[in-house]
Amino acid sequence: MSTTLESPFFQLTLDPAASCWSVSPADGRLPPISAIRMILRYRAGMSQRTTGAWLSPEISGPQVVSSPHGPLRQITLRTAADPSGLRLAIVFALPENYPLVLWKVTVENSSSKPVLLDTIEMLQVEGCRFSNQPSTATCQPSFFSNGWQSWSHSNVYGLSDRAYRNRLGPFQAPMCVNPGTPQPKDAGHFTSDMFGVLADRVTRAGWLAGFLSQKQHFGSLEARLDPQGSSLRLWANGDGARLDPSVGSGQAPGASVATDWACLHTLEADSPDPLGPYLDAVAREHLLHAPRPTPDAVPTGWCSWYHFFQKVTAEDVRRNLATAAAARDSLPLGMIQLDDGFEYQIGDWFKFNGKFPGGVSPLAAEIRQEGFTPGLWLAPFIVHPKSMLANTHPDWLLRGRAGRPVNAGYVWDAFNYALDLTHPEARQYACDVIHTASHEWGYDFLKLDFLYAASLPGRYRNPTMTRAQALRLGLDALRQAAGDGVHLLGCGCPLGSGVGIFDSMRISCDVSPRWTPVWNGIEFFFRDEPDMPSARNAIHNTLTRLPLHRRWWVNDPDCLLLRPESDLTLPEVQTLATAIALSGGTLLLSDDLSKLPEERLRIARQLLPLIGKAARALDWLDADPPNHLRLDLENVTGRWHLLAAFNWDDAPRELPLTPEMFGLPKGEYFAREFWPSSAHLPPSRKWEMGEVPAHGVRLLAVRAVTPGAAQYLGSDLHISQGLEVVEWQTGVLEAPGVSLRVERPGRAEGSIYLALPHPPQSVTLNGQQAAWEAAGEGCYRLGMIFEGIAQIQIR
Repeated sequence: MSTTLESPFFQLTLDPAASCWSVSPADGRLPPISAIRMILRYRAGMSQRTTGAWLSPEISGPQVVSSPHGPLRQITLRTAADPSGLRLAIVFALPENYPLVLWKVTVENSSSKPVLLDTIEMLQVEGCRFSNQPSTATCQPSFFSNGWQSWSHSNVYGLSDRAYRNRLGPFQAPMCVNPGTPQPKDAGHFTSDMFGVLADRVTRAGWLAGFLSQKQHFGSLEARLDPQGSSLRLWANGDGARLDPSVGSGQAPGASVATDWACLHTLEADSPDPLGPYLDAVAREHLLHAPRPTPDAVPTGWCSWYHFFQKVTAEDVRRNLATAAAARDSLPLGMIQLDDGFEYQIGDWFKFNGKFPGGVSPLAAEIRQEGFTPGLWLAPFIVHPKSMLANTHPDWLLRGRAGRPVNAGYVWDAFNYALDLTHPEARQYACDVIHTASHEWGYDFLKLDFLYAASLPGRYRNPTMTRAQALRLGLDALRQAAGDGVHLLGCGCPLGSGVGIFDSMRISCDVSPRWTPVWNGIEFFFRDEPDMPSARNAIHNTLTRLPLHRRWWVNDPDCLLLRPESDLTLPEVQTLATAIALSGGTLLLSDDLSKLPEERLRIARQLLPLIGKAARALDWLDADPPNHLRLDLENVTGRWHLLAAFNWDDAPRELPLTPEMFGLPKGEYFAREFWPSSAHLPPSRKWEMGEVPAHGVRLLAVRAVTPGAAQYLGSDLHISQGLEVVEWQTGVLEAPGVSLRVERPGRAEGSIYLALPHPPQSVTLNGQQAAWEAAGEGCYRLGMIFEGIAQIQIR
């Protein structure tokens, strides 16, 4: 006999006789998902075992319970023990206030022997369809795949695509590939980590499946696309963790392990916030246990890495500190961060190399003296094989089955090791490093890198812990050691593990002064590697992870590289700057500031102050990477839209654009392009831009035409083309006119553009007469030079 659970959004039905369940959206937009099965895979002794049957099930409920997601209507299904003594308790829950389906599994060992849990399959379903119509001829299934950690490639795939795969084996795979997630080679076959989206490019509807946290297990997904009906799997990786038996009789309660909440929800790809219900649920789930409020101020600053790399000296930092202090009025950065290159060896954090004879504490004091926040890079979980730590504390290292230290990937000219954070002394050492850096050396901003190392497969000192549990144990300890007053930036971190821990999180691989990856001067073999450092790869993940910003943390899109002597062309630099600005996330410069020419420093100034709000990738389900971004802004001048169109080709090409391509209603618009600093474009429903350079971008400020009204059209002062205006009034002078106030840091030089119903009779800038010129019918340009504030009166 079936059991039904209902909310305003879904109907969930259990079929105990068939050991399966189904879910139906209440709005009928998508067909039901039926015959969902759940499978437990484990090892008992030398035997591989599988159980998917609900043995003698008992169902309790429904009942309403409180949760971070508001009231939950839930039922619980409990099974009898299988031949190995394992019992299941499956809780199904429907929030009353949110369009989600939630469920979790508890596995209890009621036998007298331990078992090793491999996977807890939460969902296995065939024949997923996206329309209630019988014909599937027009179905175009697609799958959005989320990468495991900061550097891991995130992408959307279609039916004929093949997944991007890391081909560097032991050199890089341990860093970027979750060993519990398969890496398929065939077309139409894809996997994902933590969450994924299965949707149709025709109906624009689909399902998101995933986990609300990764505290207990790393979650994996697998999809096979088929127009006749796609398949989807979702499982929790048990990692072979030991589940101990009960004490005494097999009838006594046994040891148990519970999964994180699994989640399903429907989405419409073209809605303003298609992933919102899931992303917000993840945030709610973590706020209950480890509240980490999103910082009001998004970090800005300078980082030593991409110019000096490991060759950085204390004097390099001091020189850039002095340059940043001298330029503060026009380039208001907040933080100065020392990256890798100060330590004696990776893992030996309390001993410094000869370039920092006094350690790093004096630098922190000097940085703070100049009014900046001191920042420091650390990699507390990874260990170089030549470090003193590896030789003096070999018992702290995570080891594999043969007893050798596990491979944490090839960095610093060596295959590195990892700490076993289930070892109390190893965990305490990592905490001592963080506590010392923040509370004794004086660093209020810590970038913690290579964090995946704590979650590599191996023989943990505590064999009952999964990889996800071991990592979360370490991250919780680091957060406590740092204290709430220290800003923690995670990097190289499995994303789900960092929610609730980090104030900001790297969402891409490392940027690079090159567009495509290269290693030791070799480009051919590495050009298509998806996870290697490069501007292209960093921008790609920045755009695919835009919705995470200010929900799970502040997004960190990595550094803006401006120096003209790099291998990046000016259009590539502008594309990087656009992606960073429209991410809403952190802005860190990483060139030698003292050597940057004025025209490149101007690009950085144009991004400050930060917009702080993330754009939407409109074609996130269709394009690899996204081509079109839209960011809606509003202030005293009214409402406008920042629209970005990218040319990812290796050659220039035309990019014809229309309002409809960006989801704007039909009508006439003013559109002004930012990077070429051209005059505004006349009102049009189609904007002819000419050729866009290879790897270049067109960035437009678009405002609907209001006939007969004065309108602000944009400027070359700030990338938002509007947020620089803090006051705007019309019709307040003796004669009809406009009064506006523009604010910029320090000395500013540039132009603003306006639409006016009549030509100006007079224009004053800070009380002085100013020149203006026509810039198209009914539109005008005002060039100006000012210090901080420009008060403009137009009659």
